[in-house]
Amino acid sequence: MLTNPELLRDTLESKGENLARGMHMLAEDIRAGGGDLRIRQTDTSYFEVGRNLASTPGKVIFENDLMQLIQYAPATERVLKVPMLIVPPWINKFYVLDLAPDKSFIKWCVDQGLTVFVISWVNPDRPLARKTFDDYMREGPLAALDAIKRATGESKMHAAGYCVGGTLLAVTLAHMAATKDRRVVSSTFFASQVDFTYSGDLKVFADEDQITALEKQMAERGYLDSSKMANTFNLMRSNDLIWPYIINNYFKGKAPPPFDLLYWNADATRMPPANHSFYLRNCYLKNKLARGEMEIAGKTLDLRKVKVPIYNLGTREDHIAPAKSVFYGSKFFGGPVRFVLSGSGHIAGVINPPDKQKYQYWTGPKPTGADIDKWRAKATEHTGSWWPDWLDWLKGHNAQDVPARTPGSGKLKPIEDAPGRYVKVRD
Repeated sequence: MLTNPELLRDTLESKGENLARGMHMLAEDIRAGGGDLRIRQTDTSYFEVGRNLASTPGKVIFENDLMQLIQYAPATERVLKVPMLIVPPWINKFYVLDLAPDKSFIKWCVDQGLTVFVISWVNPDRPLARKTFDDYMREGPLAALDAIKRATGESKMHAAGYCVGGTLLAVTLAHMAATKDRRVVSSTFFASQVDFTYSGDLKVFADEDQITALEKQMAERGYLDSSKMANTFNLMRSNDLIWPYIINNYFKGKAPPPFDLLYWNADATRMPPANHSFYLRNCYLKNKLARGEMEIAGKTLDLRKVKVPIYNLGTREDHIAPAKSVFYGSKFFGGPVRFVLSGSGHIAGVINPPDKQKYQYWTGPKPTGADIDKWRAKATEHTGSWWPDWLDWLKGHNAQDVPARTPGSGKLKPIEDAPGRYVKVRD
């Protein structure tokens, strides 16, 4: 305060009213965090999931303990024959892919004539503490593939995974390869890691002592509190996600404006201990998936047996799944891989609608090794969004179309309107 002339001027001009307002907001944010500071980054009263976020029309057509499966209503008379399943991260809620309509990747896909299915993960509590990584695979992607066949009659599907949802999808594909399950005909990874050699800043939080301490906390409560992961992600970008709000909210006494992405960022989820511990130990600590040592559901996984075509998207300024890590992960798959690098970071590099004409993307030669700078030197830069490039790639594997499918027209009847109950559960 004493070294910031702007704050001193504001305080003198308002006779300290800025500090009074700021302390009032600080008290509210500590109360909202249950004793911990939960920094407000946006006006939360402006948003409502299902109204102005996650508002793409659709139906929940299947659910189990861990997820609801949403099928979106068609926006075109004909759709691609092969439906698409999206596997989002369970660390966050799926609607980062369905923000306001002009930013929604899901809505854009539907508008392009895709039959889109999305997993909406449960916000787990103590009764789900023993749910394992195996369970997340069986009751997540594998259960979704079974449901999609019943809903559409199709036995072949495209699949896409985002962040740790992509890691789970890669594990699922490796398990399917081991069991001769060939239902997935192409796979897309958005800022996802399968090798954790270059996994960046998050690796700082994943040594033996910290994981053991975290496991003790989870055992006491029955889950990892949502604020723990949220604080970790905020600390990784404190100059963007902490200090500007400390100054603006608590010193200037100004409430932040509405921002859909930051509302989603604050809408964090809990995690079951068994699943989270397995992920941290087997991926970040021991890197077992890339080494061919991970065991899931009785099978030792080998990514080289995954032969389906892959679209592997990295984002240039990513601090969670660094572009170098995503690029290096391309080498572990056994089939053709198209690596694309997007401008910006982990969220904005993925959520980049074509009509915004923001950022750019690069395409280039087959990825080899870990030297992404060498790859970029040979790559071609394109203006705007990578979404149309991805759609062209997807249609290149099967462009056949069929009459549009309405949710509930198959063997699975609607349970409730999208976005469903699971995504609305908050801490």
